[in-house]
Amino acid sequence: MNVPARRHIVVLGGTGFVGRRLVEQLLHDGHRTTVLSRGADPAKRAQLPRGSSLIEGDVHDRGFLSAVLDDADAVVNLIGILNERGDDGRGFEQVYVSQLESLIAAMRDMGVRRLLQMSALGAGSGESHYLQARGRAEALVRGSQLDWTLFRPSVIAGPGDGLFCRFDQLLRYAPLLPIGRADARFQPVWVDDVVAAYSRALADGGSIGQSYDLVGPDVLSLAEIVRLTARARGRLRGVIALPPRLGRLQAGIGEHLPGKPISRDNWRSLQTDSVSAYNGLPKLGIAPTPVVPRVREILGLEPARG
Repeated sequence: MNVPARRHIVVLGGTGFVGRRLVEQLLHDGHRTTVLSRGADPAKRAQLPRGSSLIEGDVHDRGFLSAVLDDADAVVNLIGILNERGDDGRGFEQVYVSQLESLIAAMRDMGVRRLLQMSALGAGSGESHYLQARGRAEALVRGSQLDWTLFRPSVIAGPGDGLFCRFDQLLRYAPLLPIGRADARFQPVWVDDVVAAYSRALADGGSIGQSYDLVGPDVLSLAEIVRLTARARGRLRGVIALPPRLGRLQAGIGEHLPGKPISRDNWRSLQTDSVSAYNGLPKLGIAPTPVVPRVREILGLEPARG
């Protein structure tokens, strides 16, 4: 399959943590890039790389999507949330399933075949509303008859992330941090490796119809992630591993606190380890980046490398 050197790529969720970096990479690759947003916050809008276009509208509306896909060559869908209002699964269903149904229909309307879809390790597993909605979204993609590629990362790490940086905030004043499911396992994947995976897949027709687990080389428990975060700051902090009953109670309380440090559905997601023995990065020619030596960089204590 011959891939044109320059294409028009439409990115949904392009103002987020991964999206801003991916848009920059797509521009560097020579593509014309349009970011769709339901209403980007001014700070995130200002962070979009020069040369990209931003169109605001209802990304759940098939008519709006059809209009902006008029001359698109490929679509990257990064839209996602980690928490919903309430705990009935309807928020996740709307974001991951209903929105994707509209997108696939719009792509068919406009004859756009190439779709690169963000998913997550563990999609479809366990009792978490989040993971179940991710699983239904994957089924939609696989059955779409489009030229699709699925990406299933573990937690994504990098400067300003929602993992190490979130624990950094929680550890600021807490000498002891009680956490449920302290032994939950993750394989944090470096954000630039995720971006590179999308870039490589766009240029490689062999990635069509493929699903790639994206993981780093290190398997870390939740407790180890907390300790690494504290150590990077030179802080002496302890972790109290809560038994399941207290972990569920903490999650029920946490979802009502400012910033929602944990929710009941986060707790359910933690019951499924986010690890994989089938790393898709090497299949795309990418050497997985170790995250552990870069925690200080993640927290902004050292300059970003490259």
